[in-house]
Amino acid sequence: MRIDFHTHIIPQDIPNFTEKYGQDRWPVLHQTCTCGANIMVGGSVFREVTDQVWDPHRRIKDMDREGVDMQVLSPIPVTFSYWAPVEQALEMARVQNDFIADTVNAHPARFLGLGTVPMQDTDVAIQEMDRCIHELHLSGIEIGTNVNGSNIDSKEFAPFFEMAEKWNVPLFIHPWETMARDRTPRHNFMYTVGMPSETALAAASLIWSGVMEKYPKLKICFSHGGGSFPYIIPRLDQGWHVWPHLRLTSHPPSHYIDNLYFDSLNYDPLNLQFLIDRFGHERIMLGSDYPFLLREIPPGKVIDGMDSLTAEQKRFMLGENALQFLNVKEKKINHESTSNVSRGKAPSPGN
Repeated sequence: MRIDFHTHIIPQDIPNFTEKYGQDRWPVLHQTCTCGANIMVGGSVFREVTDQVWDPHRRIKDMDREGVDMQVLSPIPVTFSYWAPVEQALEMARVQNDFIADTVNAHPARFLGLGTVPMQDTDVAIQEMDRCIHELHLSGIEIGTNVNGSNIDSKEFAPFFEMAEKWNVPLFIHPWETMARDRTPRHNFMYTVGMPSETALAAASLIWSGVMEKYPKLKICFSHGGGSFPYIIPRLDQGWHVWPHLRLTSHPPSHYIDNLYFDSLNYDPLNLQFLIDRFGHERIMLGSDYPFLLREIPPGKVIDGMDSLTAEQKRFMLGENALQFLNVKEKKINHESTSNVSRGKAPSPGN
């Protein structure tokens, strides 16, 4: 199977929280035509989108044309709303989590889903994670790289990671509210420079702080090939060696990278080969960032074109690693997806 792990979705009828709560930081979907809309933030266009971002039938047509068997659906990070009062952010999260679960249930042979939680309140985040996994039967949780400027290694988030490990909940970490935003508005550097740097900071924080040492069974995937993180690991190690007074772990940072996962979205076979050499092909999952402009088209193009990879390695990276990461029973999905096409039956993902 070819599974696109990194795709985003938003409900077409998402409520206008700006009108409801009077804040201008809420993302508002302003439809411009039957097949397009603008995501507005503070009265300005944050992103132009098409019906690909809300219509599962349009997505399935694209998937069929591009050879994708399944997509893993996750919220658009601008909707995280960690800045908002927790009750309002929880409402935003629940609208999206219910929509993603409904989409998965309506098309179980084509979609798996990740939920979102209001990380500004750890107790509420844990409660919503519990609902996502154990009631909605979503396959994991997407969180941002920071929470209102606090790195995700901050002590207040430890109970969240503890429960994610206990419940074996896969976490997808995606950049948002990126660092140096005052220096990156020109040239869209927020997307091309800020996001990779933001992801590196989040990954380094979780490792250096001891979160990965304390919760060694955590399942975490970093988006965009981990950003710049894979390339700074030796520098992190050097810092650990020369600054013993700053050490919070028993071993240097590189000791804790074996359990990390990454999507494949770095566009270049040289970079992807470096990622494979550093972490192993078993830790890399096809991800395209569908349906946005920076996505890889068709999904898996770089993996497909790498002669250095065996057919088995490609098979794992294109699909099987995602099923393993998301705790989905591969054989059941494969068999029942085929049966679904031929006999109208739906697969049953196992969490």
